Amino acid sequence: MAKTLKIVAVSGGLQRPSRTLALVEQLLEGLNDAVPAKTRLIELGALVPKFGSVLQRAQLPREVEAVLRDIETADLLLVASPIYRGSYTGLFKHLFDFVHHESLIDVPVLLAATGGSDRHALAIDHQLRPLFSFFQAHTLPIGVYATDKEFDNYRITSEALRARIALAIERAVPVLRPRGERAHAVPTLALA
Repeated sequence: MAKTLKIVAVSGGLQRPSRTLALVEQLLEGLNDAVPAKTRLIELGALVPKFGSVLQRAQLPREVEAVLRDIETADLLLVASPIYRGSYTGLFKHLFDFVHHESLIDVPVLLAATGGSDRHALAIDHQLRPLFSFFQAHTLPIGVYATDKEFDNYRITSEALRARIALAIERAVPVLRPRGERAHAVPTLALA
């Protein structure tokens, strides 16, 4: 790949330190090693006070509008949320409620999540994937789910998790292209 990709990551954790943030940072590091990229890490917890009570995009402060523009112009979007009660956080969803509904069409999205146990592993497929399907984004087939036991002091300690991260990156690389190089195939109907 000759051009530098714009990779935007959204860490949906609300506190720091965070296992979700540690997972996102590890994924970003792996993506940076695999392809030339300019990365932007958005930490939801730091942003919430600026948009949490806002209901319309026109009322958002400039800083949040700039974050939305970065999300809407990413060549790859990496999103991760802690899983609470079987789903992503409400404030994570609130941020994406401001994203223009046509801005992510065909954009590759790497999904990731953290949770207290394996019981929530399907949240990637049953919660995050449908959200980004609404945007007509290209959710990558392999997401990365991590449990609390795979971290020690907010650092990844599990070789199995490291292997899942490496596999997700390996599978993501072949589909990564700058937006201007992506072909938007328009289906044609053959009428007989």
